[in-house]
Amino acid sequence: MSKASCIWVDADACPKVVREILVRAAQRTGIELTFVANQSIPVPPSPNIRSVQVPSGFDIADNEIVRRAESGDLVITADIPLAAEVMEKGAQALNPRGELYTENTIRQRLNMRDFMDTLRASGVQSGGPPPLGQRERQQFANALDRYLAQALSKR
Repeated sequence: MSKASCIWVDADACPKVVREILVRAAQRTGIELTFVANQSIPVPPSPNIRSVQVPSGFDIADNEIVRRAESGDLVITADIPLAAEVMEKGAQALNPRGELYTENTIRQRLNMRDFMDTLRASGVQSGGPPPLGQRERQQFANALDRYLAQALSKR
């Protein structure tokens, strides 16, 4: 029998409201949920929810997620290169705004990220993403529910 799917969270930059949605879903379904960060992420006492603290440093949490993620798992991240790497391993990647990356969208996002890096390097101020609104929270919760329905039907 294959291993049940897990959810891995790139928790250093994951909004608190998204972490709360994930915890409630894991408590409701029993799916394994792991927050990976270079800081302590408090989690409720639960046999299927845990936090892994990695040392500080560039991409250390990302590398840990890539190392642990397997085909069928879900990775929550806004980090485009991390999403691309876990997708190569057969995992799915969902950003905190509710966008499930696909092969097509990840290529577009990588190209846009490179373009924005070039602009920033030339001195153009691009600002960050807008704050997470109710619409994005709902999109995230809906995408997570779709993943959970699919993952739990395979158990």
